[in-house]
Amino acid sequence: MSTFLITGATGGLGSSVIKALSKDINPNEIAVLVRDAQSEKAHEYKAQGFDLRIADYNDADALTKAFQGIEILYFVSANDIFSRDAQHKNVIEAAEKAKIKHVIYTSAGRKDESQESPVAAVMDAHIKTEKWLQESEMLYTILRHNLYTEVVPMFLGDKESLLNSKTVFLPTGEGKTAFASRNDLAEAGAFVLKNHKAHQNNIYTLDGLEAVDFTKIAAILSETTREEISYISPDVETFKTTMTSYGVPKDAIGMMLSFSLGIAQGEFDSERKDLEKLLGRKPQALKSFLSEVYA
Repeated sequence: MSTFLITGATGGLGSSVIKALSKDINPNEIAVLVRDAQSEKAHEYKAQGFDLRIADYNDADALTKAFQGIEILYFVSANDIFSRDAQHKNVIEAAEKAKIKHVIYTSAGRKDESQESPVAAVMDAHIKTEKWLQESEMLYTILRHNLYTEVVPMFLGDKESLLNSKTVFLPTGEGKTAFASRNDLAEAGAFVLKNHKAHQNNIYTLDGLEAVDFTKIAAILSETTREEISYISPDVETFKTTMTSYGVPKDAIGMMLSFSLGIAQGEFDSERKDLEKLLGRKPQALKSFLSEVYA
């Protein structure tokens, strides 16, 4: 019988947690939640000896069935912002019905929890889910992730695109962010899973090594690429118009704008040492990560 269950097993974070956890825990003690049992990743997990469980966050009954016999749940937050409330409620209720003992939830770091926050739409479900967990009879650990370092190349494009524009063009002002790598966050999550009794009913703020602004990021990119990369922080309308002229989809522009304004407001300017303590080492520096991507 499996002790642990990792949701989002085919996604970037979930698969990284499974990889880190299985270094010390036998795969037959680890259940992995997938939506499609016939997917290539599902077949890989099954061949490696993991306990394959099938369910979708939209199907409460399937979740309850998938959670049977599980003690510790690593709950990766849903990607669909507009469906998160209902999906997360399904997961929490299914976990309670299946009598899961401890839920480790991947939340997000923030400062302003009001509806006026630029990232309110993203944070609302996290705030509600944390509350539901704290009001449940289950033990919980809440991992408030800062923005992934992977967000930077997602916003800036690949090396070719960056060198064509030689510009970081985002309305982030002078705001700072302590970006943390997905691998470091996954390693910390696996550590909490393996040592869950020591982390019951705790909330951790998982920040990267240091908070940096995009002026500093442009300087790092200049050093890495050996090209002069400038940073421009446009006003909102200029950003929208420029991105639209390059054919960027409206939803993508909205997402970039939301996070950029959140950064400008200081939502992610935090340098707590929780991640370093869980890892037992310094987190990967943003410069190191960007060197891997853009060198």
